[in-house]
Amino acid sequence: KAWGNCFECRDQYDIIEKHTQSGLELVEKYVKFVKERTEIEQNYAKQLRNLSKKYNLKRSSKDEPECRFSSYQSFLEILNEMNDYAGQRELIAENMMMSICIDLTKYLQELKQERKTYLMEAKKAQQSLESTYKQLDGSKKRFEREWREAERAAQYAEKTDQDINATKADVEKAKQQAHMRAHVAEECKNDYAAQLQKYNKEQNQFYFNDMPLIFNKLQDLDERRVRKLAQGYILFSDTEKHVMPIIGKCLEGITKAGTNVNERNDSVIVIEQNKSGFERPGDVEFEDYSQGINRASSDSSLGTPKGPMDLLGKNRSKNFWLFSKRSKPTVTEDFAHLPPEQRRKRLQQKLEEICKELQKEVDQSEALGKMKDVYEKNPQMGDPASLASQISQTSQNIERLRGELNKYETWLAEAGGRGDTLHGVFLAIYAEFDDDFEDEELTAPIGKCTAMYNFPGASEGTISMQEGEVLAVVEEDKGDGWTRVRRNNGDEGYIPTSYVTISLNK
Repeated sequence: KAWGNCFECRDQYDIIEKHTQSGLELVEKYVKFVKERTEIEQNYAKQLRNLSKKYNLKRSSKDEPECRFSSYQSFLEILNEMNDYAGQRELIAENMMMSICIDLTKYLQELKQERKTYLMEAKKAQQSLESTYKQLDGSKKRFEREWREAERAAQYAEKTDQDINATKADVEKAKQQAHMRAHVAEECKNDYAAQLQKYNKEQNQFYFNDMPLIFNKLQDLDERRVRKLAQGYILFSDTEKHVMPIIGKCLEGITKAGTNVNERNDSVIVIEQNKSGFERPGDVEFEDYSQGINRASSDSSLGTPKGPMDLLGKNRSKNFWLFSKRSKPTVTEDFAHLPPEQRRKRLQQKLEEICKELQKEVDQSEALGKMKDVYEKNPQMGDPASLASQISQTSQNIERLRGELNKYETWLAEAGGRGDTLHGVFLAIYAEFDDDFEDEELTAPIGKCTAMYNFPGASEGTISMQEGEVLAVVEEDKGDGWTRVRRNNGDEGYIPTSYVTISLNK
């Protein structure tokens, strides 16, 4: 039902104005409510992130023995999932702010401006009607005043006409005055009638056209406000529903972390980490002291009384390490302070670390050697002498690492481990570098490259190429500025990486 068609609404402008204002205030209140909800979500997410960060292991702690246990790994997974969960809470806050708060605030400003326009139209129409009414009231009063004056003039003219003492001129003058007053009164009457007709017309326009139209516009505005607010209510729920699947995955991840805990494997890890390699002690031997019981009393009286520890004899040297409180051992480079089994593991780990470091240094040495060779063949590309310090430092590092490799391999052999094979492999691989690619087995290409410039390939180990030529990439640039490539005919060699555009296989 339209507001403009209701008789009650035609003269209830103040009620309509108050109702629409109350509706806009409700929108403002809801926006404020959602904004405070987003602040709660953001604070909640921040607290969850801080909590995960607080209990997460630091980088220095990730190598601790406990980190290998499935229970520790699962706990880390829970912390990660909780961090992701916090991210979803932040997403809820962000989406609510964008889709509800900002959108409704903008829409609210538009409604306010539109409502202000309608109210101004109503006020203008009301002022126009009031102005017409004032004109009507003025013409009515003038008509009333002039009519009374005309009646008095007519009465005076009649009285003068009946007066025997009045002259003919006085009678004529009084009649002319009465006639003039009557004419003015008639004009005021006509003006009053015209003003009345005008006012009634405007009043009818005001109550049956102008105000109903304005009320209908305000009704449409209010209904659009209600509809938009209802959409905001729905978004309040939908915003959280949209992230619920991801939140569910986070919770499933936490559940999975719990099911991944394997107490049996953790027990095995405890054994692996702490197995000492010591043999169990044998039985304590019986020592017979009864053979000296028949000694002369003089002999026994002259001797020093035997204490309990003296009577233990050779069993006194037995080490009751299982029950004794051991002092913290001094850490040594060869890990001799560790039990045999743990010592072998630590030595093996150290050997692997040295081998990896040695491999990096040897790769660097190979790259520097190739670069020096290219510089010697093509001086315009660089000065070979500039690489001398790097080559010298790399050689020293290789010698140092090989010395450490020998040292730790010797210690590993003493501990009962096997490191000769590993050492031999690395010495065989890195003893020398062979630049002759003809005797090597062809390596599968890892990508393609297109030459941007001509390259003569005059030095040993390089290959020439022409601008636009496409070659197969068989070895990436290791940081020395050179890439190994191959032609379709099988020719291989190095080219400057900056001379080509490379596209590696995915």
